Amino acid sequence: MISCDVKSLPPVSEMMRDAGLVPKKQFGQNFLFDLNLTGRIARSVPDIAHTDVIEVGPGPGGLTRALLLAGARRVIAVEKDNTTAPILDKIVAASDGRLTVIYADALRVDFSKLGISEYAICANLPYNIGTELFTQWLIRATHGEPIKSMTLMFQREVARRIVAHVGDSEYGRLGLLTSLVADARILFDVPNTAFVPRPRVQSAVVQVIPNHEKIHALGDVSRLENLTAKLFGQRRKMIRSIMPGVDWARFGLSGTERAEDIAPETFAQMARVLI
Repeated sequence: MISCDVKSLPPVSEMMRDAGLVPKKQFGQNFLFDLNLTGRIARSVPDIAHTDVIEVGPGPGGLTRALLLAGARRVIAVEKDNTTAPILDKIVAASDGRLTVIYADALRVDFSKLGISEYAICANLPYNIGTELFTQWLIRATHGEPIKSMTLMFQREVARRIVAHVGDSEYGRLGLLTSLVADARILFDVPNTAFVPRPRVQSAVVQVIPNHEKIHALGDVSRLENLTAKLFGQRRKMIRSIMPGVDWARFGLSGTERAEDIAPETFAQMARVLI
């Protein structure tokens, strides 16, 4: 049952003003006040009524409130900036015990120790650490971390890299790893006018669902990481120049390809043999 107390909270902008809170550039903060957008993001979380949701970077709690109102079973919000506490404390008090706030750096939080057996991640990720966090979560999924889904907002160019396939101009290590671990798609774009302060870039919401069959077939992800770092680190060079002496024909390649020409499945096959 959704608490009417969450519905009756003042607007986020008003709570920010009362708390004297302003977005901090060093934390990559850009806040969403648009209730239609935060609601749309929250409702995009699969099976949210039966799901514990981890949110990273809640700021003044716009998306946090939307997740609670969408019926999330429980929300755990991880926030580095403790100056948001006066606002988040009020949302906690109105949440009927469904919201917990942890003040910590999300890059250093071990989600497996939060006391939940399975969870979704939903966040308007800080621009300065979004890609690093996402890569970390993908790798955790390959190690058995029980992530049901990730519904995340990124800069639009990062979102396109996540869903890119071989042959796309955005194809690289991020899209390759994503495609071998999960099923990903862009749900919708978000204009920069929706944020305070307004960023220079446009954004998009991406949904990523870990695929256990893919993860099982992939095997040791560290091998793949090492190989992609080696080949994409010199992406303009032919692979035979980077790794001479390899019989590329066994992988259906000539050796004249560059990293961006090689499909994820071929990379996985190569990683099992070459690294």
